[in-house]
Amino acid sequence: MRFASYQHEDTPRWGLVEGDHIRLAPRRGDCPQTLLAFIERKAAERESILAAIGEHGELVPLLREKLLAPIPRPAKNVICLGLNYAAHAAESFAVQGRQAKLPEHPVVFTKAVTSVTGPYARIPLDTAVTEQLDWEVELALVIGKGGRHIPEEQALDHVFGYTVLNDLSMRDLQFRHKQFFLGKSMDQGCPMGPWLLSADQVPDPQNLTLRCRVDGALKQEGHTRDQIFSVARTIAILSQSMTLEPGDIIATGTPDGVGFARTPPEFLQAGSVVECEVEGIGVIRNTVVDA
Repeated sequence: MRFASYQHEDTPRWGLVEGDHIRLAPRRGDCPQTLLAFIERKAAERESILAAIGEHGELVPLLREKLLAPIPRPAKNVICLGLNYAAHAAESFAVQGRQAKLPEHPVVFTKAVTSVTGPYARIPLDTAVTEQLDWEVELALVIGKGGRHIPEEQALDHVFGYTVLNDLSMRDLQFRHKQFFLGKSMDQGCPMGPWLLSADQVPDPQNLTLRCRVDGALKQEGHTRDQIFSVARTIAILSQSMTLEPGDIIATGTPDGVGFARTPPEFLQAGSVVECEVEGIGVIRNTVVDA
């Protein structure tokens, strides 16, 4: 199934994507009014809700510009992994003149909830704040069943679904402040979507190709098999020290080809069009505009 959040008649709604239409969840008391609220329900309740959507949901044309991030306002910060692809780690260290050393443990940071935006939203660039806005295509997942100390071999059972994420990064702020959070948390700096593909439709998250294009030129092309920490391993490690909850979003890192590591460095400008794709899930496309 493809779950999506959608702006319908000036009201945020959610529903199931069916071809070039979306079947909206009914606006009634026994049906959750956000996708996050649906994900937070128990599995048995979800089944009855889906049946109600199938019977009573309004079918409307799907206009991509009206798609919102699957979870437009997460309950918590987006959890992110840095340097989770060996080639990206190597290019990052090379820029600093250092010998590449692969992380022995996941490099974890977060993006503020205010960074989340839609799969086709415009990205405002304030050059008074940053002159080094960079792209990062990523596979992201949403937790469907929470837990602590989740065994790696059971970790994928805790995933509700997968989506595409662009971890837009203000490199000058990121490196200036020596900690990722501020440079990663630009307002509307986390486009996601175009929908949330249910986990049963992704039999192996370590068998997906990722691509990023800027103004039509291919900048990144990688494969999730090259992740240092797999999706399952990441969930297991995170849950050792923190309780994962339904609706938590985890971005699993980016392959090589980012702008700051190029010769010469390349950064996004007003007018740049960034497309991020994860095989089998979808494509998001965002235009950078002058703030």
